[in-house]
Parts: sequence; C-alpha cells; structure tokens
Amino acid sequence: MDKVIFLVDMQSFYASIEKAANPALFAKSVVVSGNPKHRSGIILAACPIAKQHGVKTAETLWEAQKKCPEVVVVRPRMQLYIDVSYQITKILEQFSNEIEVYSIDEQFIDITASQRLFGTPIQIAEKIQRAIVENIGIQARIGIGPNKVLAKMACDVYAKKNKKGIFQLDHSKLESHLWGLPVGDLFGVGSKMEKHLMRMGLHTIGNVANHPLHWLKKRWGINGEVLWRTANGIDYSPVTTKTHQQQKAIGHQMTLPQDYYRLNDIKVILLELSEKVARRARKQNYLGRSVAVTIRGSDFDFPTGFHRQQKLVTETYFGADIYHVAVHLFEKFWDGLPVRSIGITLGQLEKADSYQLSLFDRTEEKEKLSKAIDRMYEKYGPTAIVQASSLMTAGQVHVRANKIGGHYK
Repeated sequence: MDKVIFLVDMQSFYASIEKAANPALFAKSVVVSGNPKHRSGIILAACPIAKQHGVKTAETLWEAQKKCPEVVVVRPRMQLYIDVSYQITKILEQFSNEIEVYSIDEQFIDITASQRLFGTPIQIAEKIQRAIVENIGIQARIGIGPNKVLAKMACDVYAKKNKKGIFQLDHSKLESHLWGLPVGDLFGVGSKMEKHLMRMGLHTIGNVANHPLHWLKKRWGINGEVLWRTANGIDYSPVTTKTHQQQKAIGHQMTLPQDYYRLNDIKVILLELSEKVARRARKQNYLGRSVAVTIRGSDFDFPTGFHRQQKLVTETYFGADIYHVAVHLFEKFWDGLPVRSIGITLGQLEKADSYQLSLFDRTEEKEKLSKAIDRMYEKYGPTAIVQASSLMTAGQVHVRANKIGGHYK
C-alpha cells in the first residue's frame, strides 16, 4: 500500500484560539502581538479578516494598525497555545498512532494503515477537520501526499488557499501543479536562496527539478541535492514521534527589548543565556563540545551580526565555561553595531553518563554547586537565585521569568 501522509496546519493558530475563546471577536480583525511599548510589537498571528486588509505576520504592529486602524490587538498567551496544540495531537491520535509534531501549529500524521477504518484520504481529512472544529473551535488546513515534503507543499501552496482547506499532491501532479510555481514557493527556499537560484536562471520549481544534480551539488553540496530532491517530490523520511528526541544541540535565543550598544550590558545577556543553556543541558543529561554565538541587529533590510562557534578543550554543561567562550567569540567578531538579538548554542552533544576529570578545573565542586542551584530553581522558580549582574538595568531574567518563548504565558 502506498504511503499517505497529512500535514495538518492550524489556520492563523494564535488568533483563531483567541477568537474561539472570545466569541465577541468573531467578526473583527484580530492580531496577536507583543508589547509595542517594549519595541517588541511584532505580529505573531493575524486572522483572515486582518489579512484581507493586508496585515502580515512578522510585520510591526504600527504597520498593521496603519493598514487596518480598527484591528483588535491581543497579547499572546503562550501556555494556552501550547495546551491547545497538545489537545490537537490527542485528536489526531484518534486516527493514527504515527504523529510527528512539526511545530506548535503543524503536525504530520501517517494515515496509510488508517484507511481501512476511516475511509479515503479525503474522507479522513474531512473527519479530522470536523473533530478539530467541534472540540477546539478552529479551522485546520490539510495537505495530503505520499511523503512529508509533498504533504507540506500541498498544504502551503494549495490547501491554505482553497475554500475546502484540503489538497492532495502526488507525483502525477508535479509537472501540472508544482513545477510551474516560482522557485520561492519551494519548501526550504528562503529569501537569500531564492536570490541565488534566480541569479542562476532557476526561476521556477521545475527549473530546479530539471537542473543537473551534479551542478547543484557542486554549488551547495548536500543542500543542493536536498533542493533537487524536494523539487522532484522525493523524501524518504518517515513520520516519527522521536523527531524531537534526537537532540543535536541545546540553545537559547533572546530578542532584546531595545538595541544594546554597550559591551558590559551585552555581557549580562551572554551570562544569562549561558546559564540558561547550561541548566537545560544538565536537566537533559548532556555535555557539549562546542559553543556557538549568534548576533543580529534590528534592521532586517540591512542585516548585521554574525554566527561563530568554537570547539571546547573538554566537554561541559557549566554556565561559566559556556560564558567565557561566548564572550571571547563576541569580542572577537562584534563589529560594534547595535545588538537586538543574541543566541547561544551548546553543540556536539553527548550523554553525560561520564566525563573527563581535570586536575585544574575543580569539576567536582562545580558539579555539586550547579546541581544544588538546579534544585533551587526547580523548587522556587527561575528567579530564586540570579547573578548580581542580572539586577542591573540590562538584565532580563526577571522580565522573562513569566514568559514562554519570549512571550507571556
């Protein structure tokens, strides 16, 4: 039996949840946005009515209000959205036990073996839509394909744009429905890659699909082959519940409330992020052998910043070790321009079942202290113990203590 995979995507997820929770918002233009007073007023979700006025996700709140003055702005409630996402997973489990959470509002589901119980792929998709509407009150769009990549493109390119919210894309439809589309519509192609492909004369998905594979591999290595396979609808990756268990790195990124100019202020954030990453690594029982720092400025039209990493002499899950490397990388590569976003990643992970002791590093003392602090955090919360530097105006620990993913719970 041929594989049948769905990509189930929630329409305007955050905004739809807010409308379902408050029926008075049903006929209004609604956006979910951060706090504009803290310069983080970015549109996280816009309902279909707001989108009809030209409002777009990721634009600033003032731009949205200029397009749609009557728009209703709702602050994000991340814990609620996570809870609803989990409820949707439980609904999907009624149709299959092969479910892969792709993002908070997107999930893959393999219904190959479910057809004997629930009907044709279209019938199953309609049943899933009804179940989600009846139980959650929001609309789902469903892309159907023989693999994950075609299910994803069926959803993004067609299901999101048709009235039924369902579309099936298989290899027989590649030339008629996929290859004529702009290359920017190809899954995995961002704005930078789109420009590169356009300069090569590859303007459509079909151009990429029919371009000699060895030239794409010569230009981009394995990524060139991935592009070619995607354009040809080739994807052998299974739907698996273990996707997010295969940990390769542990990182944390913070968008700052305003531009940071001073090195001492930026060091405060580097320390907070280092401690956060270290605690997560210890909790998941991982040691890391590399540290990466990612810096971005506030101007998206003229991007600034860098991404650099450094291999460690010995593996670690201690905040101080991560911090010292992060500061070294920052001081070496920072161009002095304002910083709006900072990320730190601990990579090359391995299980912390054993580690190399050092005669000079006082590892055992750091181990005991770190685990004692971890217990304090677990019992009393993320602000039970903080670095003294976090009490300075640059510190963000207390501000972010009540947030998930940078947004209020």
